[in-house]
Amino acid sequence: MKREEASFFTETRNQLEDYIQDRLLLIKLQTAEKTARLAGILIALLVIALLSFFVLLFISIMGGYYFASLTGSLFSGFGIIASFYLLLLLVIIKNRKKLIETKVSNTIIKTFFEKEEEPES
Repeated sequence: MKREEASFFTETRNQLEDYIQDRLLLIKLQTAEKTARLAGILIALLVIALLSFFVLLFISIMGGYYFASLTGSLFSGFGIIASFYLLLLLVIIKNRKKLIETKVSNTIIKTFFEKEEEPES
């Protein structure tokens, strides 16, 4: 009888250790998947931001020359564009929590705590 009890407890302990190892592996895999998804989102946003920067740069140069032709001075034309960007920067700095930080935080939290559909067996 004692031998059967020892065998039962040994087998139960081994199953518990296997279960814990499997759960840890599952957590590692889920973390890796979510981190990879988040990295993909960040890289896509970086590419979009870079392309948007170049579009904005060339539009700004065009606007600078346009205002320069209206005012007759390159300094004034590009000064108008620079003033616009300075004003835009001040508005963004003043409202950064509402405009940027909250949205970035929500996206990261949503990515990490997104419910995954479990396959039907």
